[in-house]
This record gives sequence, C-alpha cells and structure tokens, in this order.
Amino acid sequence: MGALVGTLGVLSALSVAAFAQQVPSASPPDPRQPVVERYEYVLILPDTGKHLYASALARLATPPAVDTVVFDLNDAMHVTEVSFICHDRMETARWVRAPGQVKVVVRERSGDTARLVSSQTSCIRVVYEGEPADGLIIGKDAQGRWQAFGDNFPNRARHWLASMDHPSRKAKVTFRVIAPVDRAVVANGALVEEGLDNRGRRITTWREDRPIPTYGMVIAAGPLTMLDLGRTACGLAEDGGCVPQAVWFANESHRFMPGEFARAGQIVEFFARTIGPYPYEKLGHLQSATRYGGMENPSAIFYFDRGFRRAGGIGDGLIAHETAHQWFGDAVTEREWAHVWLSEGFATFFAALWAQHAHGDTAYTRELADMRAAVLRAPIVATHAVIDSVEADPNKLLNENSYPKGGLVLAMLRDELGDSAFFGGLRRYYAAHRHGNAMTQDLERGLEDASGRPLDWFFDQWLRRPGWAELRTSFTWNRATQRVSLTVGQGARFGAYRLTLPVEVVDASGARRTMRVAVEARASQTIVLPGTFAAAPATVRCAGDHTLLAVCTPE
Repeated sequence: MGALVGTLGVLSALSVAAFAQQVPSASPPDPRQPVVERYEYVLILPDTGKHLYASALARLATPPAVDTVVFDLNDAMHVTEVSFICHDRMETARWVRAPGQVKVVVRERSGDTARLVSSQTSCIRVVYEGEPADGLIIGKDAQGRWQAFGDNFPNRARHWLASMDHPSRKAKVTFRVIAPVDRAVVANGALVEEGLDNRGRRITTWREDRPIPTYGMVIAAGPLTMLDLGRTACGLAEDGGCVPQAVWFANESHRFMPGEFARAGQIVEFFARTIGPYPYEKLGHLQSATRYGGMENPSAIFYFDRGFRRAGGIGDGLIAHETAHQWFGDAVTEREWAHVWLSEGFATFFAALWAQHAHGDTAYTRELADMRAAVLRAPIVATHAVIDSVEADPNKLLNENSYPKGGLVLAMLRDELGDSAFFGGLRRYYAAHRHGNAMTQDLERGLEDASGRPLDWFFDQWLRRPGWAELRTSFTWNRATQRVSLTVGQGARFGAYRLTLPVEVVDASGARRTMRVAVEARASQTIVLPGTFAAAPATVRCAGDHTLLAVCTPE
C-alpha cells in the first residue's frame, strides 16, 4: 500500500483509520484444510450495474484429508452450484452455506472409516452470482463511465472470489473475464487470450503462474488506454529474460503520461540487482479505484485515480514503494498479519533506498528523517510493538509501526551490520522464501547467517517492544588523564536499549569531533570516550542521526 510518510505520503494514518471497516475473521484457515494449487475464475461482467456471474474452480495440490473443504465467500454472493470437475466429467457435490463460507462435503463417514465421495475431489468448482458488497469495486469513473477494480486488501477477496482468503494460503490464479467489448481487462500474470465470443463480447484471459496472496488477486475492467513502456530490466527477470511494463490509464490522462513511469524500468532493474530477479511475468501500472494510495497487486499495481489527473501526481517514490512490494509482500508474504511490517516496512525502506540511488544521499537522509519524525509523534508506537499479535483487525496494522518504524528498523540493521552482510542477508531471506510465506524470525535467521552474529537482542528490542530509546547524557573531564567520560541514563518508560550512539564533542574553540560509542542495555552507564582532550570540552552531546530511533537529552 501507499506509504505513510515522507515524499510518499499519499495515504495518511488518518485516512487508513477512516477506511478501516469491520471485516470478517482474519484468522488463517484450519491447517488441516487442503492447499489450493490454482484458482481458475470465470467472471461475466455486466454492461451496467453491479451484478456479477462467476465460477471458481479450485485445483487442490493433493486430495483433501478433511471431511469438508471450506471456502470464504460473502453472503451477498448466491451459490447456485457446486461440483467436482477435474476433467470433462462433472459430478454434483453436496455443500452447505455458513456465514461467509461455503462448505463442500468431500468425505463420508461410516463408523470409524471415511471415504472420498468422488475421485475428483481435488477439483472443486463453485458457481455463484450477486452484487459484491466490497472487494470488486464497481462504479463509474470521473467521466461517468462504468468500471470495476479488484481491491482486496486485507481480506476482502471473499466478497467476490470464492477462496481461502488469508495471506498464508497463496495460490496461482487464472482469470477468464467476459465483458463488454469497449472495456479493457487487465489482471495478474501474462495475457494468454483476447478475443470475442459469439455475442460480440470481449473475452480476456490472464494467467499467473506464481503463487500469490488472495489480497493481490485482481482484475481491472474499464475504458483504459495502454502505454507500452517496453521490455525493461533485461536479464533480470526470473526466467532470465526482460520485464515487460506498461501503464493503463483513462484516455484524458494521456497528456501526463508517462510522467515518472518513465523511471519504472530503472526502478525494477535497481531492485532486481539489489534483491534478486523480478518474480512475475510482467509489471503493469494502472489508474484505478483503489482506496489506497497504491496497491501492490502482483504484476498489476493499482494507483489512486486522482494521481493520474495532474502532472506529477504519481511520483517515483510511490512507484518505487509499490514496485518493492513485488519482492516483499507479494513474492515473500507474511504468514500472519502481525508480521505485516515484512511487507510495508520493507517497501518503505526500499523506496528510501531508491531515493538514495536516484537522487543521492541527501534524499535518503531526508526520507529517514521523515520516518523518524512520524514514529516519534505517533501514539501507536508508544503503546504497541511492531509485531502486534494483539490487534485482530489487519486494517489497523497499517500504521506508523508497520511503515516508518519498520523502515527505520531496516535502516538501523544496515548501519549495524554494514552493507555487505545486510544486503547479503536480505538476499538469503528472499531466496529462501520466494513464492512462499515468512515470519520475522526467518528474516532474523537470514541476517544472522550472512553476518555470523546473533541478532535476537536487536529484533527483540526494536520489533517486539513498543517505543524507542530515551537517553539522558552528562559528561565529565579528567584533567589528569585528559579523558572525557560520558554518562548515559535510559528512561524506564520503554526500558533500556543496546545501541551504537553517535557522539559529538565540541571544544572551547568550537571545533567538533564526532565518534560512535557502544551503549549497553542498562539503566545507567559511564563510557570513557576514545582519544584525549587537552581542555574541558564545551559540550558533549548526541550527534544528529536520522537513522537511530532514540531521543537524547543532555543534562
């Protein structure tokens, strides 16, 4: 999603709260439920209005071991048929409706024994229709033209897609969309079919061959014009080839195109060289009806509509943020919502990294300063840890903990480990969990392996505790030894932190000397500074550091 701070500030904390709604359970499916290998959706879109006809074929990775396979599907969708169909032969299935779910019977029990009701239980098709209450946003654009956009985050796919709607249940997906001929249709993956049916309606099929989270399974349908950005980042795609990129937009926005999307190829190339090959078949950038500043749907990023209606409305920072998600959030997806910082913190940090690459160190420093300022003024950071297992609503996890504090944690790790170990660890982490799921401990393991250092202390204090370091400093000068001793006290509100503190010594003439000292996680300690000082310094204080999440007060 669009970032919360800095030059990416298209989605404020206030707007996140305003958008937060009561959503169905965000709990993961019962682990005994089967794994879906691929969803195949057929969607028939209306000429006008919101009534959708759909079928969802779930191809399971293995025959189910449970008695009942459960799919999430909102009650506004009326189920008309459920069947088993792996090949051409269809067998009617027994099913029941529960609130927000479709339960399909796949085993029958007799005493202590159970048998599969069909040899085709690995292929379950659900046919349904109705007006989606959410998830697929159907309406009119600024010019009064009909359009529809998927907008599934966090668990709103169930409003229009029969699925196991949780990020731990990634799957491949195919969309076959039948729509009026005047509407362009875009979805995840590669375009495999485009033509007309015998009624003159457009048939479009997109196929995604990498497993993706349900919150990123989307279509766009509307009066969109496509601008081809060409084959980019050649040699850096997962298949060794190039990354085709394009922008889809309303025709009246053409005068602002390509704008900053001209940098899209450079952004993908930079991230691919830094992290690993680009993971998907293409990368599309779309003007859309998403409620977020940007939504990182795999291979089909949706951006907010107004950004396309003025020059510079979509900046390269937002493009970089959403593009970074293709690696972190999409290819490597948090297994549990509490670890959503592995998506949003990473995208925030990598957008700052792009700013450093494209605009210089000053731009990177400015991004970090914006993050730090946002963290220090956010009440949520003072009361909740980044890994927040208490909050049950994923919407409310889109806050300053997940975005700027998560981004700063990565910047601090970079400073702590050095570029070689830090980026080496990120590449290990990405390669180990690509097209799967991860937790924070997986990232910790990758960085420990790359650096050869234990990092449990770092992850515990910055991610599993609320707040930041609060330091009080004072100093003394010993005339006999000409040494300066710095006393550092740590506040009790958030506890003591282990950190490397930049210190600035200013002598009587105004000359400055900067050094870094190791501070232990103790309530109070005295540190003898390196070097000697012929006279008592005028001041000894914490040096300005936009990376370190600490407030330092001299006494």
